Amino acid sequence: MMQPRRVAIPASMVRPPSRVSGEACVCGGRTMGTSWRAAFISDGAVSAADAAAAIGERLDLVVAQMSPWEAQSDLNRFNRAEAGWVEAPEEFMRVLAAAVDIAMASGGAYNPACAALTDLWGFGPEGVRAHPPEAREIETALSRADWRSIRFDWASKRIFQPGCAAIDLCSIAKGYAVDAAGEALSLLGAKSWLIDIGGELKGRGVKPNGEPWWVSLDSGTKNKAGDFAVALCNLAVATSGVGVRCFTADNRRYSHAIDPRAGCPVTHDLATVSVVHESAMLADAWATALLVLGPGYGPACAEAYDLAARFVFGDGSEIATSRLDEMLN
Repeated sequence: MMQPRRVAIPASMVRPPSRVSGEACVCGGRTMGTSWRAAFISDGAVSAADAAAAIGERLDLVVAQMSPWEAQSDLNRFNRAEAGWVEAPEEFMRVLAAAVDIAMASGGAYNPACAALTDLWGFGPEGVRAHPPEAREIETALSRADWRSIRFDWASKRIFQPGCAAIDLCSIAKGYAVDAAGEALSLLGAKSWLIDIGGELKGRGVKPNGEPWWVSLDSGTKNKAGDFAVALCNLAVATSGVGVRCFTADNRRYSHAIDPRAGCPVTHDLATVSVVHESAMLADAWATALLVLGPGYGPACAEAYDLAARFVFGDGSEIATSRLDEMLN
C-alpha cells in the first residue's frame, strides 16, 4: 500500500510570509552540463529576459572560476600551479573554504582535493573508463588529495597550493550557483522565486495564493517510501545518490560517489541522501559528505551538526534526522 504523502515545512512557515502579487514568470537555459530553471513572481518590474540575463551572468562566473572542464578556469589554474601562494577570486576562495570546513567536519569523507581520484575513476574531464584502476594508480591519486595543507590569505586574496593538490568543486559549486542565481533575482527585485539547477533547488517567499514552493524529493530507488515534499520557503535542498553516474565491470557497479579516504567508490547500501538547509551550497556539499559516510556514520554526523537530512536505502527504507522530523511534525 502506498504510504501517504508527507510534507516537510520549515518553522518560518508557522507564520507564513506575506503574500506577493504579480504574474508567474519562467526562464531557463543550460549550465555546468545540465539545465537550469527559474520561476518567480513579477509585479511587472522584472521581465523573464532581465532575469535570464542576470542569472546567466552569475552562472557564467561560476563556470569561469570553478569548472574542471574549462581549461583556463581559476580552478584549473590552481591545480596546475607549483607549490606556493596562488592568486584567486573571492568567490572561488569562499567556496573552497566552505569545502575545506566540511572536509574537516566530516573527517575527510568530503574532500575538495579529489580531482585526481575523480579523473582516475572516469568521472572527470579525462573521460570514462571500462575497468577500475590499479592499486598503484589509486595511491598516486591519493597523494594529490591533501586538503589539510590548503590555506587562505584573505587580505591578499591568495590560496596556498601545497604542491600537486588537485581541486574538484563539482559537489559544491552547483549549490553555490543556486545561491548566486537566487541572489541575482532578489537584487532585481523579485520577492518570491524558485531556482533549480540540475535538481539542486532553493526557494524564497510564497506564491500569490499563499502556497509555498513545493518540491518532491527523489528517493533514487524504485522502491519509493511514499511521496515526500518540502516547502522551500527560504530553504534549499540538495540530493546526492550512488546511481547518477557509474560504470560496470566484471558484473560490479562502480559509482561516482568516491570515498576520498580510501580512494574507491562507496560500497554501502544507501541510494540517496538529501539535505535541507538555508544555503544551497552547504546542502550540496553535505549531501555528498553524508552519502560517503554511509549508514554507519552519516546519520550520527548529521545529528551532530543539526542537519535536516534524509537517508534512503536501496530497498526504499529511510532514516530522517531529528531536524527533518521537526519539519515533518
